[in-house]
Amino acid sequence: MPTKDPARRAVVTGLGAVTPIGNTAKAYWDNLLLGVSGVGAITQFDPSGLDVKIDAEVRGFDPAVAMDRKMARRMSRFIHLAVAAATEAVVDSGIDFAAYDQDQRDRVAVCMNTGGGGMDQVITGTAVLAEKGPGQVSPFAIPALSGSMAACQISMKYGITGPVLTQVAACASSVIAFIDGMRMIRSGEVDIALVGGTEGALLPIAFAALSNMGALSHRNDDPTHASRPFDRERDGFVFGEGAAVIVLESAEHAMARGANILCEVIGGGITADAFHISAPEPTGRGASAAMTKAMRDAAIAPDEVDYIVAHGTSTPLNDVTETRAIKTSFGAHAYKVAISSPKSMVGHLLGAAGAVSGLAAIGAIREGVMPPTANLTNPDPECDLDYIPNVKRAKKVDTAIINGFGFGGQNAVAVFRRFEA
Repeated sequence: MPTKDPARRAVVTGLGAVTPIGNTAKAYWDNLLLGVSGVGAITQFDPSGLDVKIDAEVRGFDPAVAMDRKMARRMSRFIHLAVAAATEAVVDSGIDFAAYDQDQRDRVAVCMNTGGGGMDQVITGTAVLAEKGPGQVSPFAIPALSGSMAACQISMKYGITGPVLTQVAACASSVIAFIDGMRMIRSGEVDIALVGGTEGALLPIAFAALSNMGALSHRNDDPTHASRPFDRERDGFVFGEGAAVIVLESAEHAMARGANILCEVIGGGITADAFHISAPEPTGRGASAAMTKAMRDAAIAPDEVDYIVAHGTSTPLNDVTETRAIKTSFGAHAYKVAISSPKSMVGHLLGAAGAVSGLAAIGAIREGVMPPTANLTNPDPECDLDYIPNVKRAKKVDTAIINGFGFGGQNAVAVFRRFEA
């Protein structure tokens, strides 16, 4: 349960992001409020022969902003994105890990989650093996493809020797990172946690499989309007990439060093549908249970929630199911709470989706304005809640939740609140 003990409250003190609509946290937030779309034609490979030819890519990104080029050549893109986002978040927090002694480093954690890890290395390595033989396969292939290596690289960059964790939970992954970080601070195990998610798996095989599954939008001729959560004309999600990281600290630690506290994480809930490998349970029971557990963990009532950052994938099944789940968890307040989906602009970043949703919740609390759901021009009658269509909305936000619902029925919800000392 939440605690008023400042030594055990998990506050946010730094933000970092690399996304399809901006390669810093500020650029991402500014463009999110403007409704800017990051969806366009696939450029990372030739999509000829594929049914889907659009995605949400990180553009204009140079991994040298966070690491030297020799090191970058030995790593996967999901690691590049994660280290860059973490670097920005640490700078934003004002923490100087170089000045920390060993005991202090032992009380810092990294929770960097992903859905796919370095799948690109499997594709590349397999081609080298077939064409040139086993002697030419890079010895760095395994550490480059391992899903845990983004967290490990961040820990090595800063000399962090506390818990270094990676959980792979599909599209719920980075919401779980926020919850894990909060729990470690709440328990007193650590003073600081760098938490978030990363994904860099825009690969032909992934597009082919997701398209054959019926999960992707085929609106190739109108990419900026392809992702349209809760709209009657939605036809699937847009596959994207990116990373986001937040710095969590105990309030005691943050206040002692005079940090700028942005808000706090006060609760979380994790459940499973136990229903299907890709489809959500139709009643939304698992998703609803995660929201209810998160609010119970945060010791808040449903009518205290001002804003929900929806999972909102733009798929026919998810958006209706999430709407049902919100109604179940919030009752009459479901029709009063404001809701929006960043995926309408950045696409679906899979393991990083919850992380960029977290930045949306934090921004709304800090600035009193909620991003819109872009492309919501013809609402689905079954999605009849307040989804902030097309234009940002000014409103004081004290409490926000973020939803993350993944393949396999993995559900995670985190609660963010305005910080009061």
